[in-house]
This record gives sequence, structure tokens and C-alpha cells, in this order.
Amino acid sequence: MSIKRILWVVLFLSFSSFSASELPTSVQLAKRYQAELPVSFYHISEKYDGVRAIWDGKQLKTRGGNIIYAPRWFTNQLPERWLDGELWAGYNNFAYVSSLVRRRVPNNENWRQITYMVFDAPNIEQPFSQRYQTYSDLIDNIKQHHVKAVIQHRFEIHSELERFFNKVIRNGGEGVMLHLSSAKHSQGRSGNLLKYKPYQDAEAKVIAHLPGKGRYKGKTGALLVQTDSGIEFKIGSGLSDNERAHPPKIGTIVTFRHQGFTKYGKPRFAVFIRPKTTF
Repeated sequence: MSIKRILWVVLFLSFSSFSASELPTSVQLAKRYQAELPVSFYHISEKYDGVRAIWDGKQLKTRGGNIIYAPRWFTNQLPERWLDGELWAGYNNFAYVSSLVRRRVPNNENWRQITYMVFDAPNIEQPFSQRYQTYSDLIDNIKQHHVKAVIQHRFEIHSELERFFNKVIRNGGEGVMLHLSSAKHSQGRSGNLLKYKPYQDAEAKVIAHLPGKGRYKGKTGALLVQTDSGIEFKIGSGLSDNERAHPPKIGTIVTFRHQGFTKYGKPRFAVFIRPKTTF
């Protein structure tokens, strides 16, 4: 056997011997769906607006690698596999989940409202169609009502995807995800995972608080923000009364939604979502 061949085998065996907790927590990120391939090539699921959580076989972690201090009963039956999913508490409850995830001492009663919606098991060396079956079986076997495999659908034509997408939006969902059925897991942003949403998300930096008028007099009427490319515009929609009274600090990066761009390059119909999650 050649020296090159021996080295290759040693590297392969070293990688294969990693335990789940030794695996890197770099996650697979989605690109925007643009109908590059027929929908029949994908497994398709609802996109849940929760907090991304990676189970490394021993601990829950954020996508940034920070520990999530969940109650022991929440995780003690999870398999010794790397799972990827969302901590979810129902529609429009992102802020609630985010506040729980930030606490070092978990509140048992509050955590009982959380479901771990698993949508992948990255260290299973199989195409997604087989990974889905494998981790679904694992989750079925542990029989924990707060841990669920996100249901994956198969469609043959684009109109079926559109019907499913519209149903998700009507129910209050954020959009849908498309996993390329034949693809193995890859780290970073990948065309193997696509998101399909009725709007676009983006980020900008708060550079000023603009005064409100009428019912918002004495509070923030809008945020003046700036994109990385230097475009300045206002975000007034989407701010709650509390956020108008206590707006994100100058210099804070915020996430907003929009529907394309004006001819001047400014986001159209910008709506404030939340300060950028940094954990």
C-alpha cells in the first residue's frame, strides 16, 4: 500500500472515530429557493420560527456553540447522535423561546411549552432521504412528546409545493424548507438546503431614533438604519409599543423583512422583526 493511501486511511479512521460531542457545531445554512431543480428532487417541510438548537450527543447548543441550559428531563432521553432542529413554542413566540435559551437556570414549567423540532441528523453519513428515516426512527423510539421529527413531504409538481406553502402561511408559519433528497450533509451555506418564504430577511444597523407623532408622541416613531452597502432608510412598521418606548440602541444590528427593492435600492415595505440574535 502506498504512503499516500496509508495516510488517507488514517485520516478517514480518525474522522470516523469522533464521538458526537467532538463533532464541530458548524451547521448547514439555507440558500433562497429559486426553482433550480424540480420539486420532486426535494423533501419539503414547514420552516419553524424558533431558536436553532444542536444536540451534540451530550448537550444542547446554539448554532454559535453556546450551551443551552435545558432541564435534565428535556434532554435525558435524546440519542447519542448529533441532531439539528428548532426549539419552538408555537407561532409568534420567538421572543419567549429566546428568553428561555438565554437563562443559565432553566424554569421547568416554562420549558414544558417548548418542543424540539428536529429536521436533521448531520453526522449520519447518508443522503437526506435516508437520514430522515433514520433520525425519525430514533425519535419515535425515545417516545418523548416534546421531541418531534419535522414532517417531510414529497411533491411531484410545483403547484403542490405552492398549495403547501400557502397553507403554512395561512396557519401563521414562516415559510418552507427544501432538503435535496440525494444530498449528504454539508457545513455552511449550501444549495442542498433551500428556504422558500413570502418575503426576504435582511439586516441593518440602527443609526438614529426618529421621534413619533400622534399616539407615538414621546416615543420612537421609526428607526433610521443603514445597510452594509451604505443605504439608509426608515423602519417604522413592526415595532411594538414597548420597543417604541425602549428602542434598540444606536449601533444595534436589527433584522427586518421586506418585499424587494425600490428603484433607488431601498428595501420595499420594510418591517422590523427583532434585534439580531447574537448567541
